[in-house]
Amino acid sequence: MAESEVLHAEHRLEYPYARSTGPIIGAFLTALREGRFVGATGSEGKVIVPPTEYDPLTGDDVGELVEVGPGGVIDSWAWVSHPLRKHPLQVPFAWALVRLDGADTAMLHAVAAPGPEALATGARVTAKFRPEAERVGSMADLESFVLEGGAA
Repeated sequence: MAESEVLHAEHRLEYPYARSTGPIIGAFLTALREGRFVGATGSEGKVIVPPTEYDPLTGDDVGELVEVGPGGVIDSWAWVSHPLRKHPLQVPFAWALVRLDGADTAMLHAVAAPGPEALATGARVTAKFRPEAERVGSMADLESFVLEGGAA
C-alpha cells in the first residue's frame, strides 16, 4: 500500500473524570485535614487504617468509623538515603508501616529521623501534620511521622 493511502488521524487518549472519595475515604481525608485519624471497624471488630470501604475478609460494608492515633508504633521500616523529588521529604527519611494506637492494621508513610540508627521496629512515633492553613484533605496533609521524644 502506498504511503498516501494510509489513513492518519489524531487521537488523544484521556480519562476526563474525577473520582468521588465516598463516605469512608472522604471521612478519612476530612479527618486528616482536621489533624486527626479515623479507621473503620471490620467484621471481626478490628480497626482498619486507612479505612477501606469494604471489609477485606468478607467484602461487606465496614462498620463505624473510630478515631485512632495520633501516635503509634513502627511495625517495619526501610531507610531512604537519597530522596527523590517525588518523595514526601527532601532529606533522608524512612518509609515505615505505622500501626496507630487503636488500629489493628498499619499504614505506610514517611518517618522523619536523624538517621537509621535512631529507628527500630516497635519505636513510638507521632503524627506531624502540615500547618492547618495548608491542609486540603489529602494524604499530603500528614507531613510525616516523628519519633516520640523529639528525635528528628
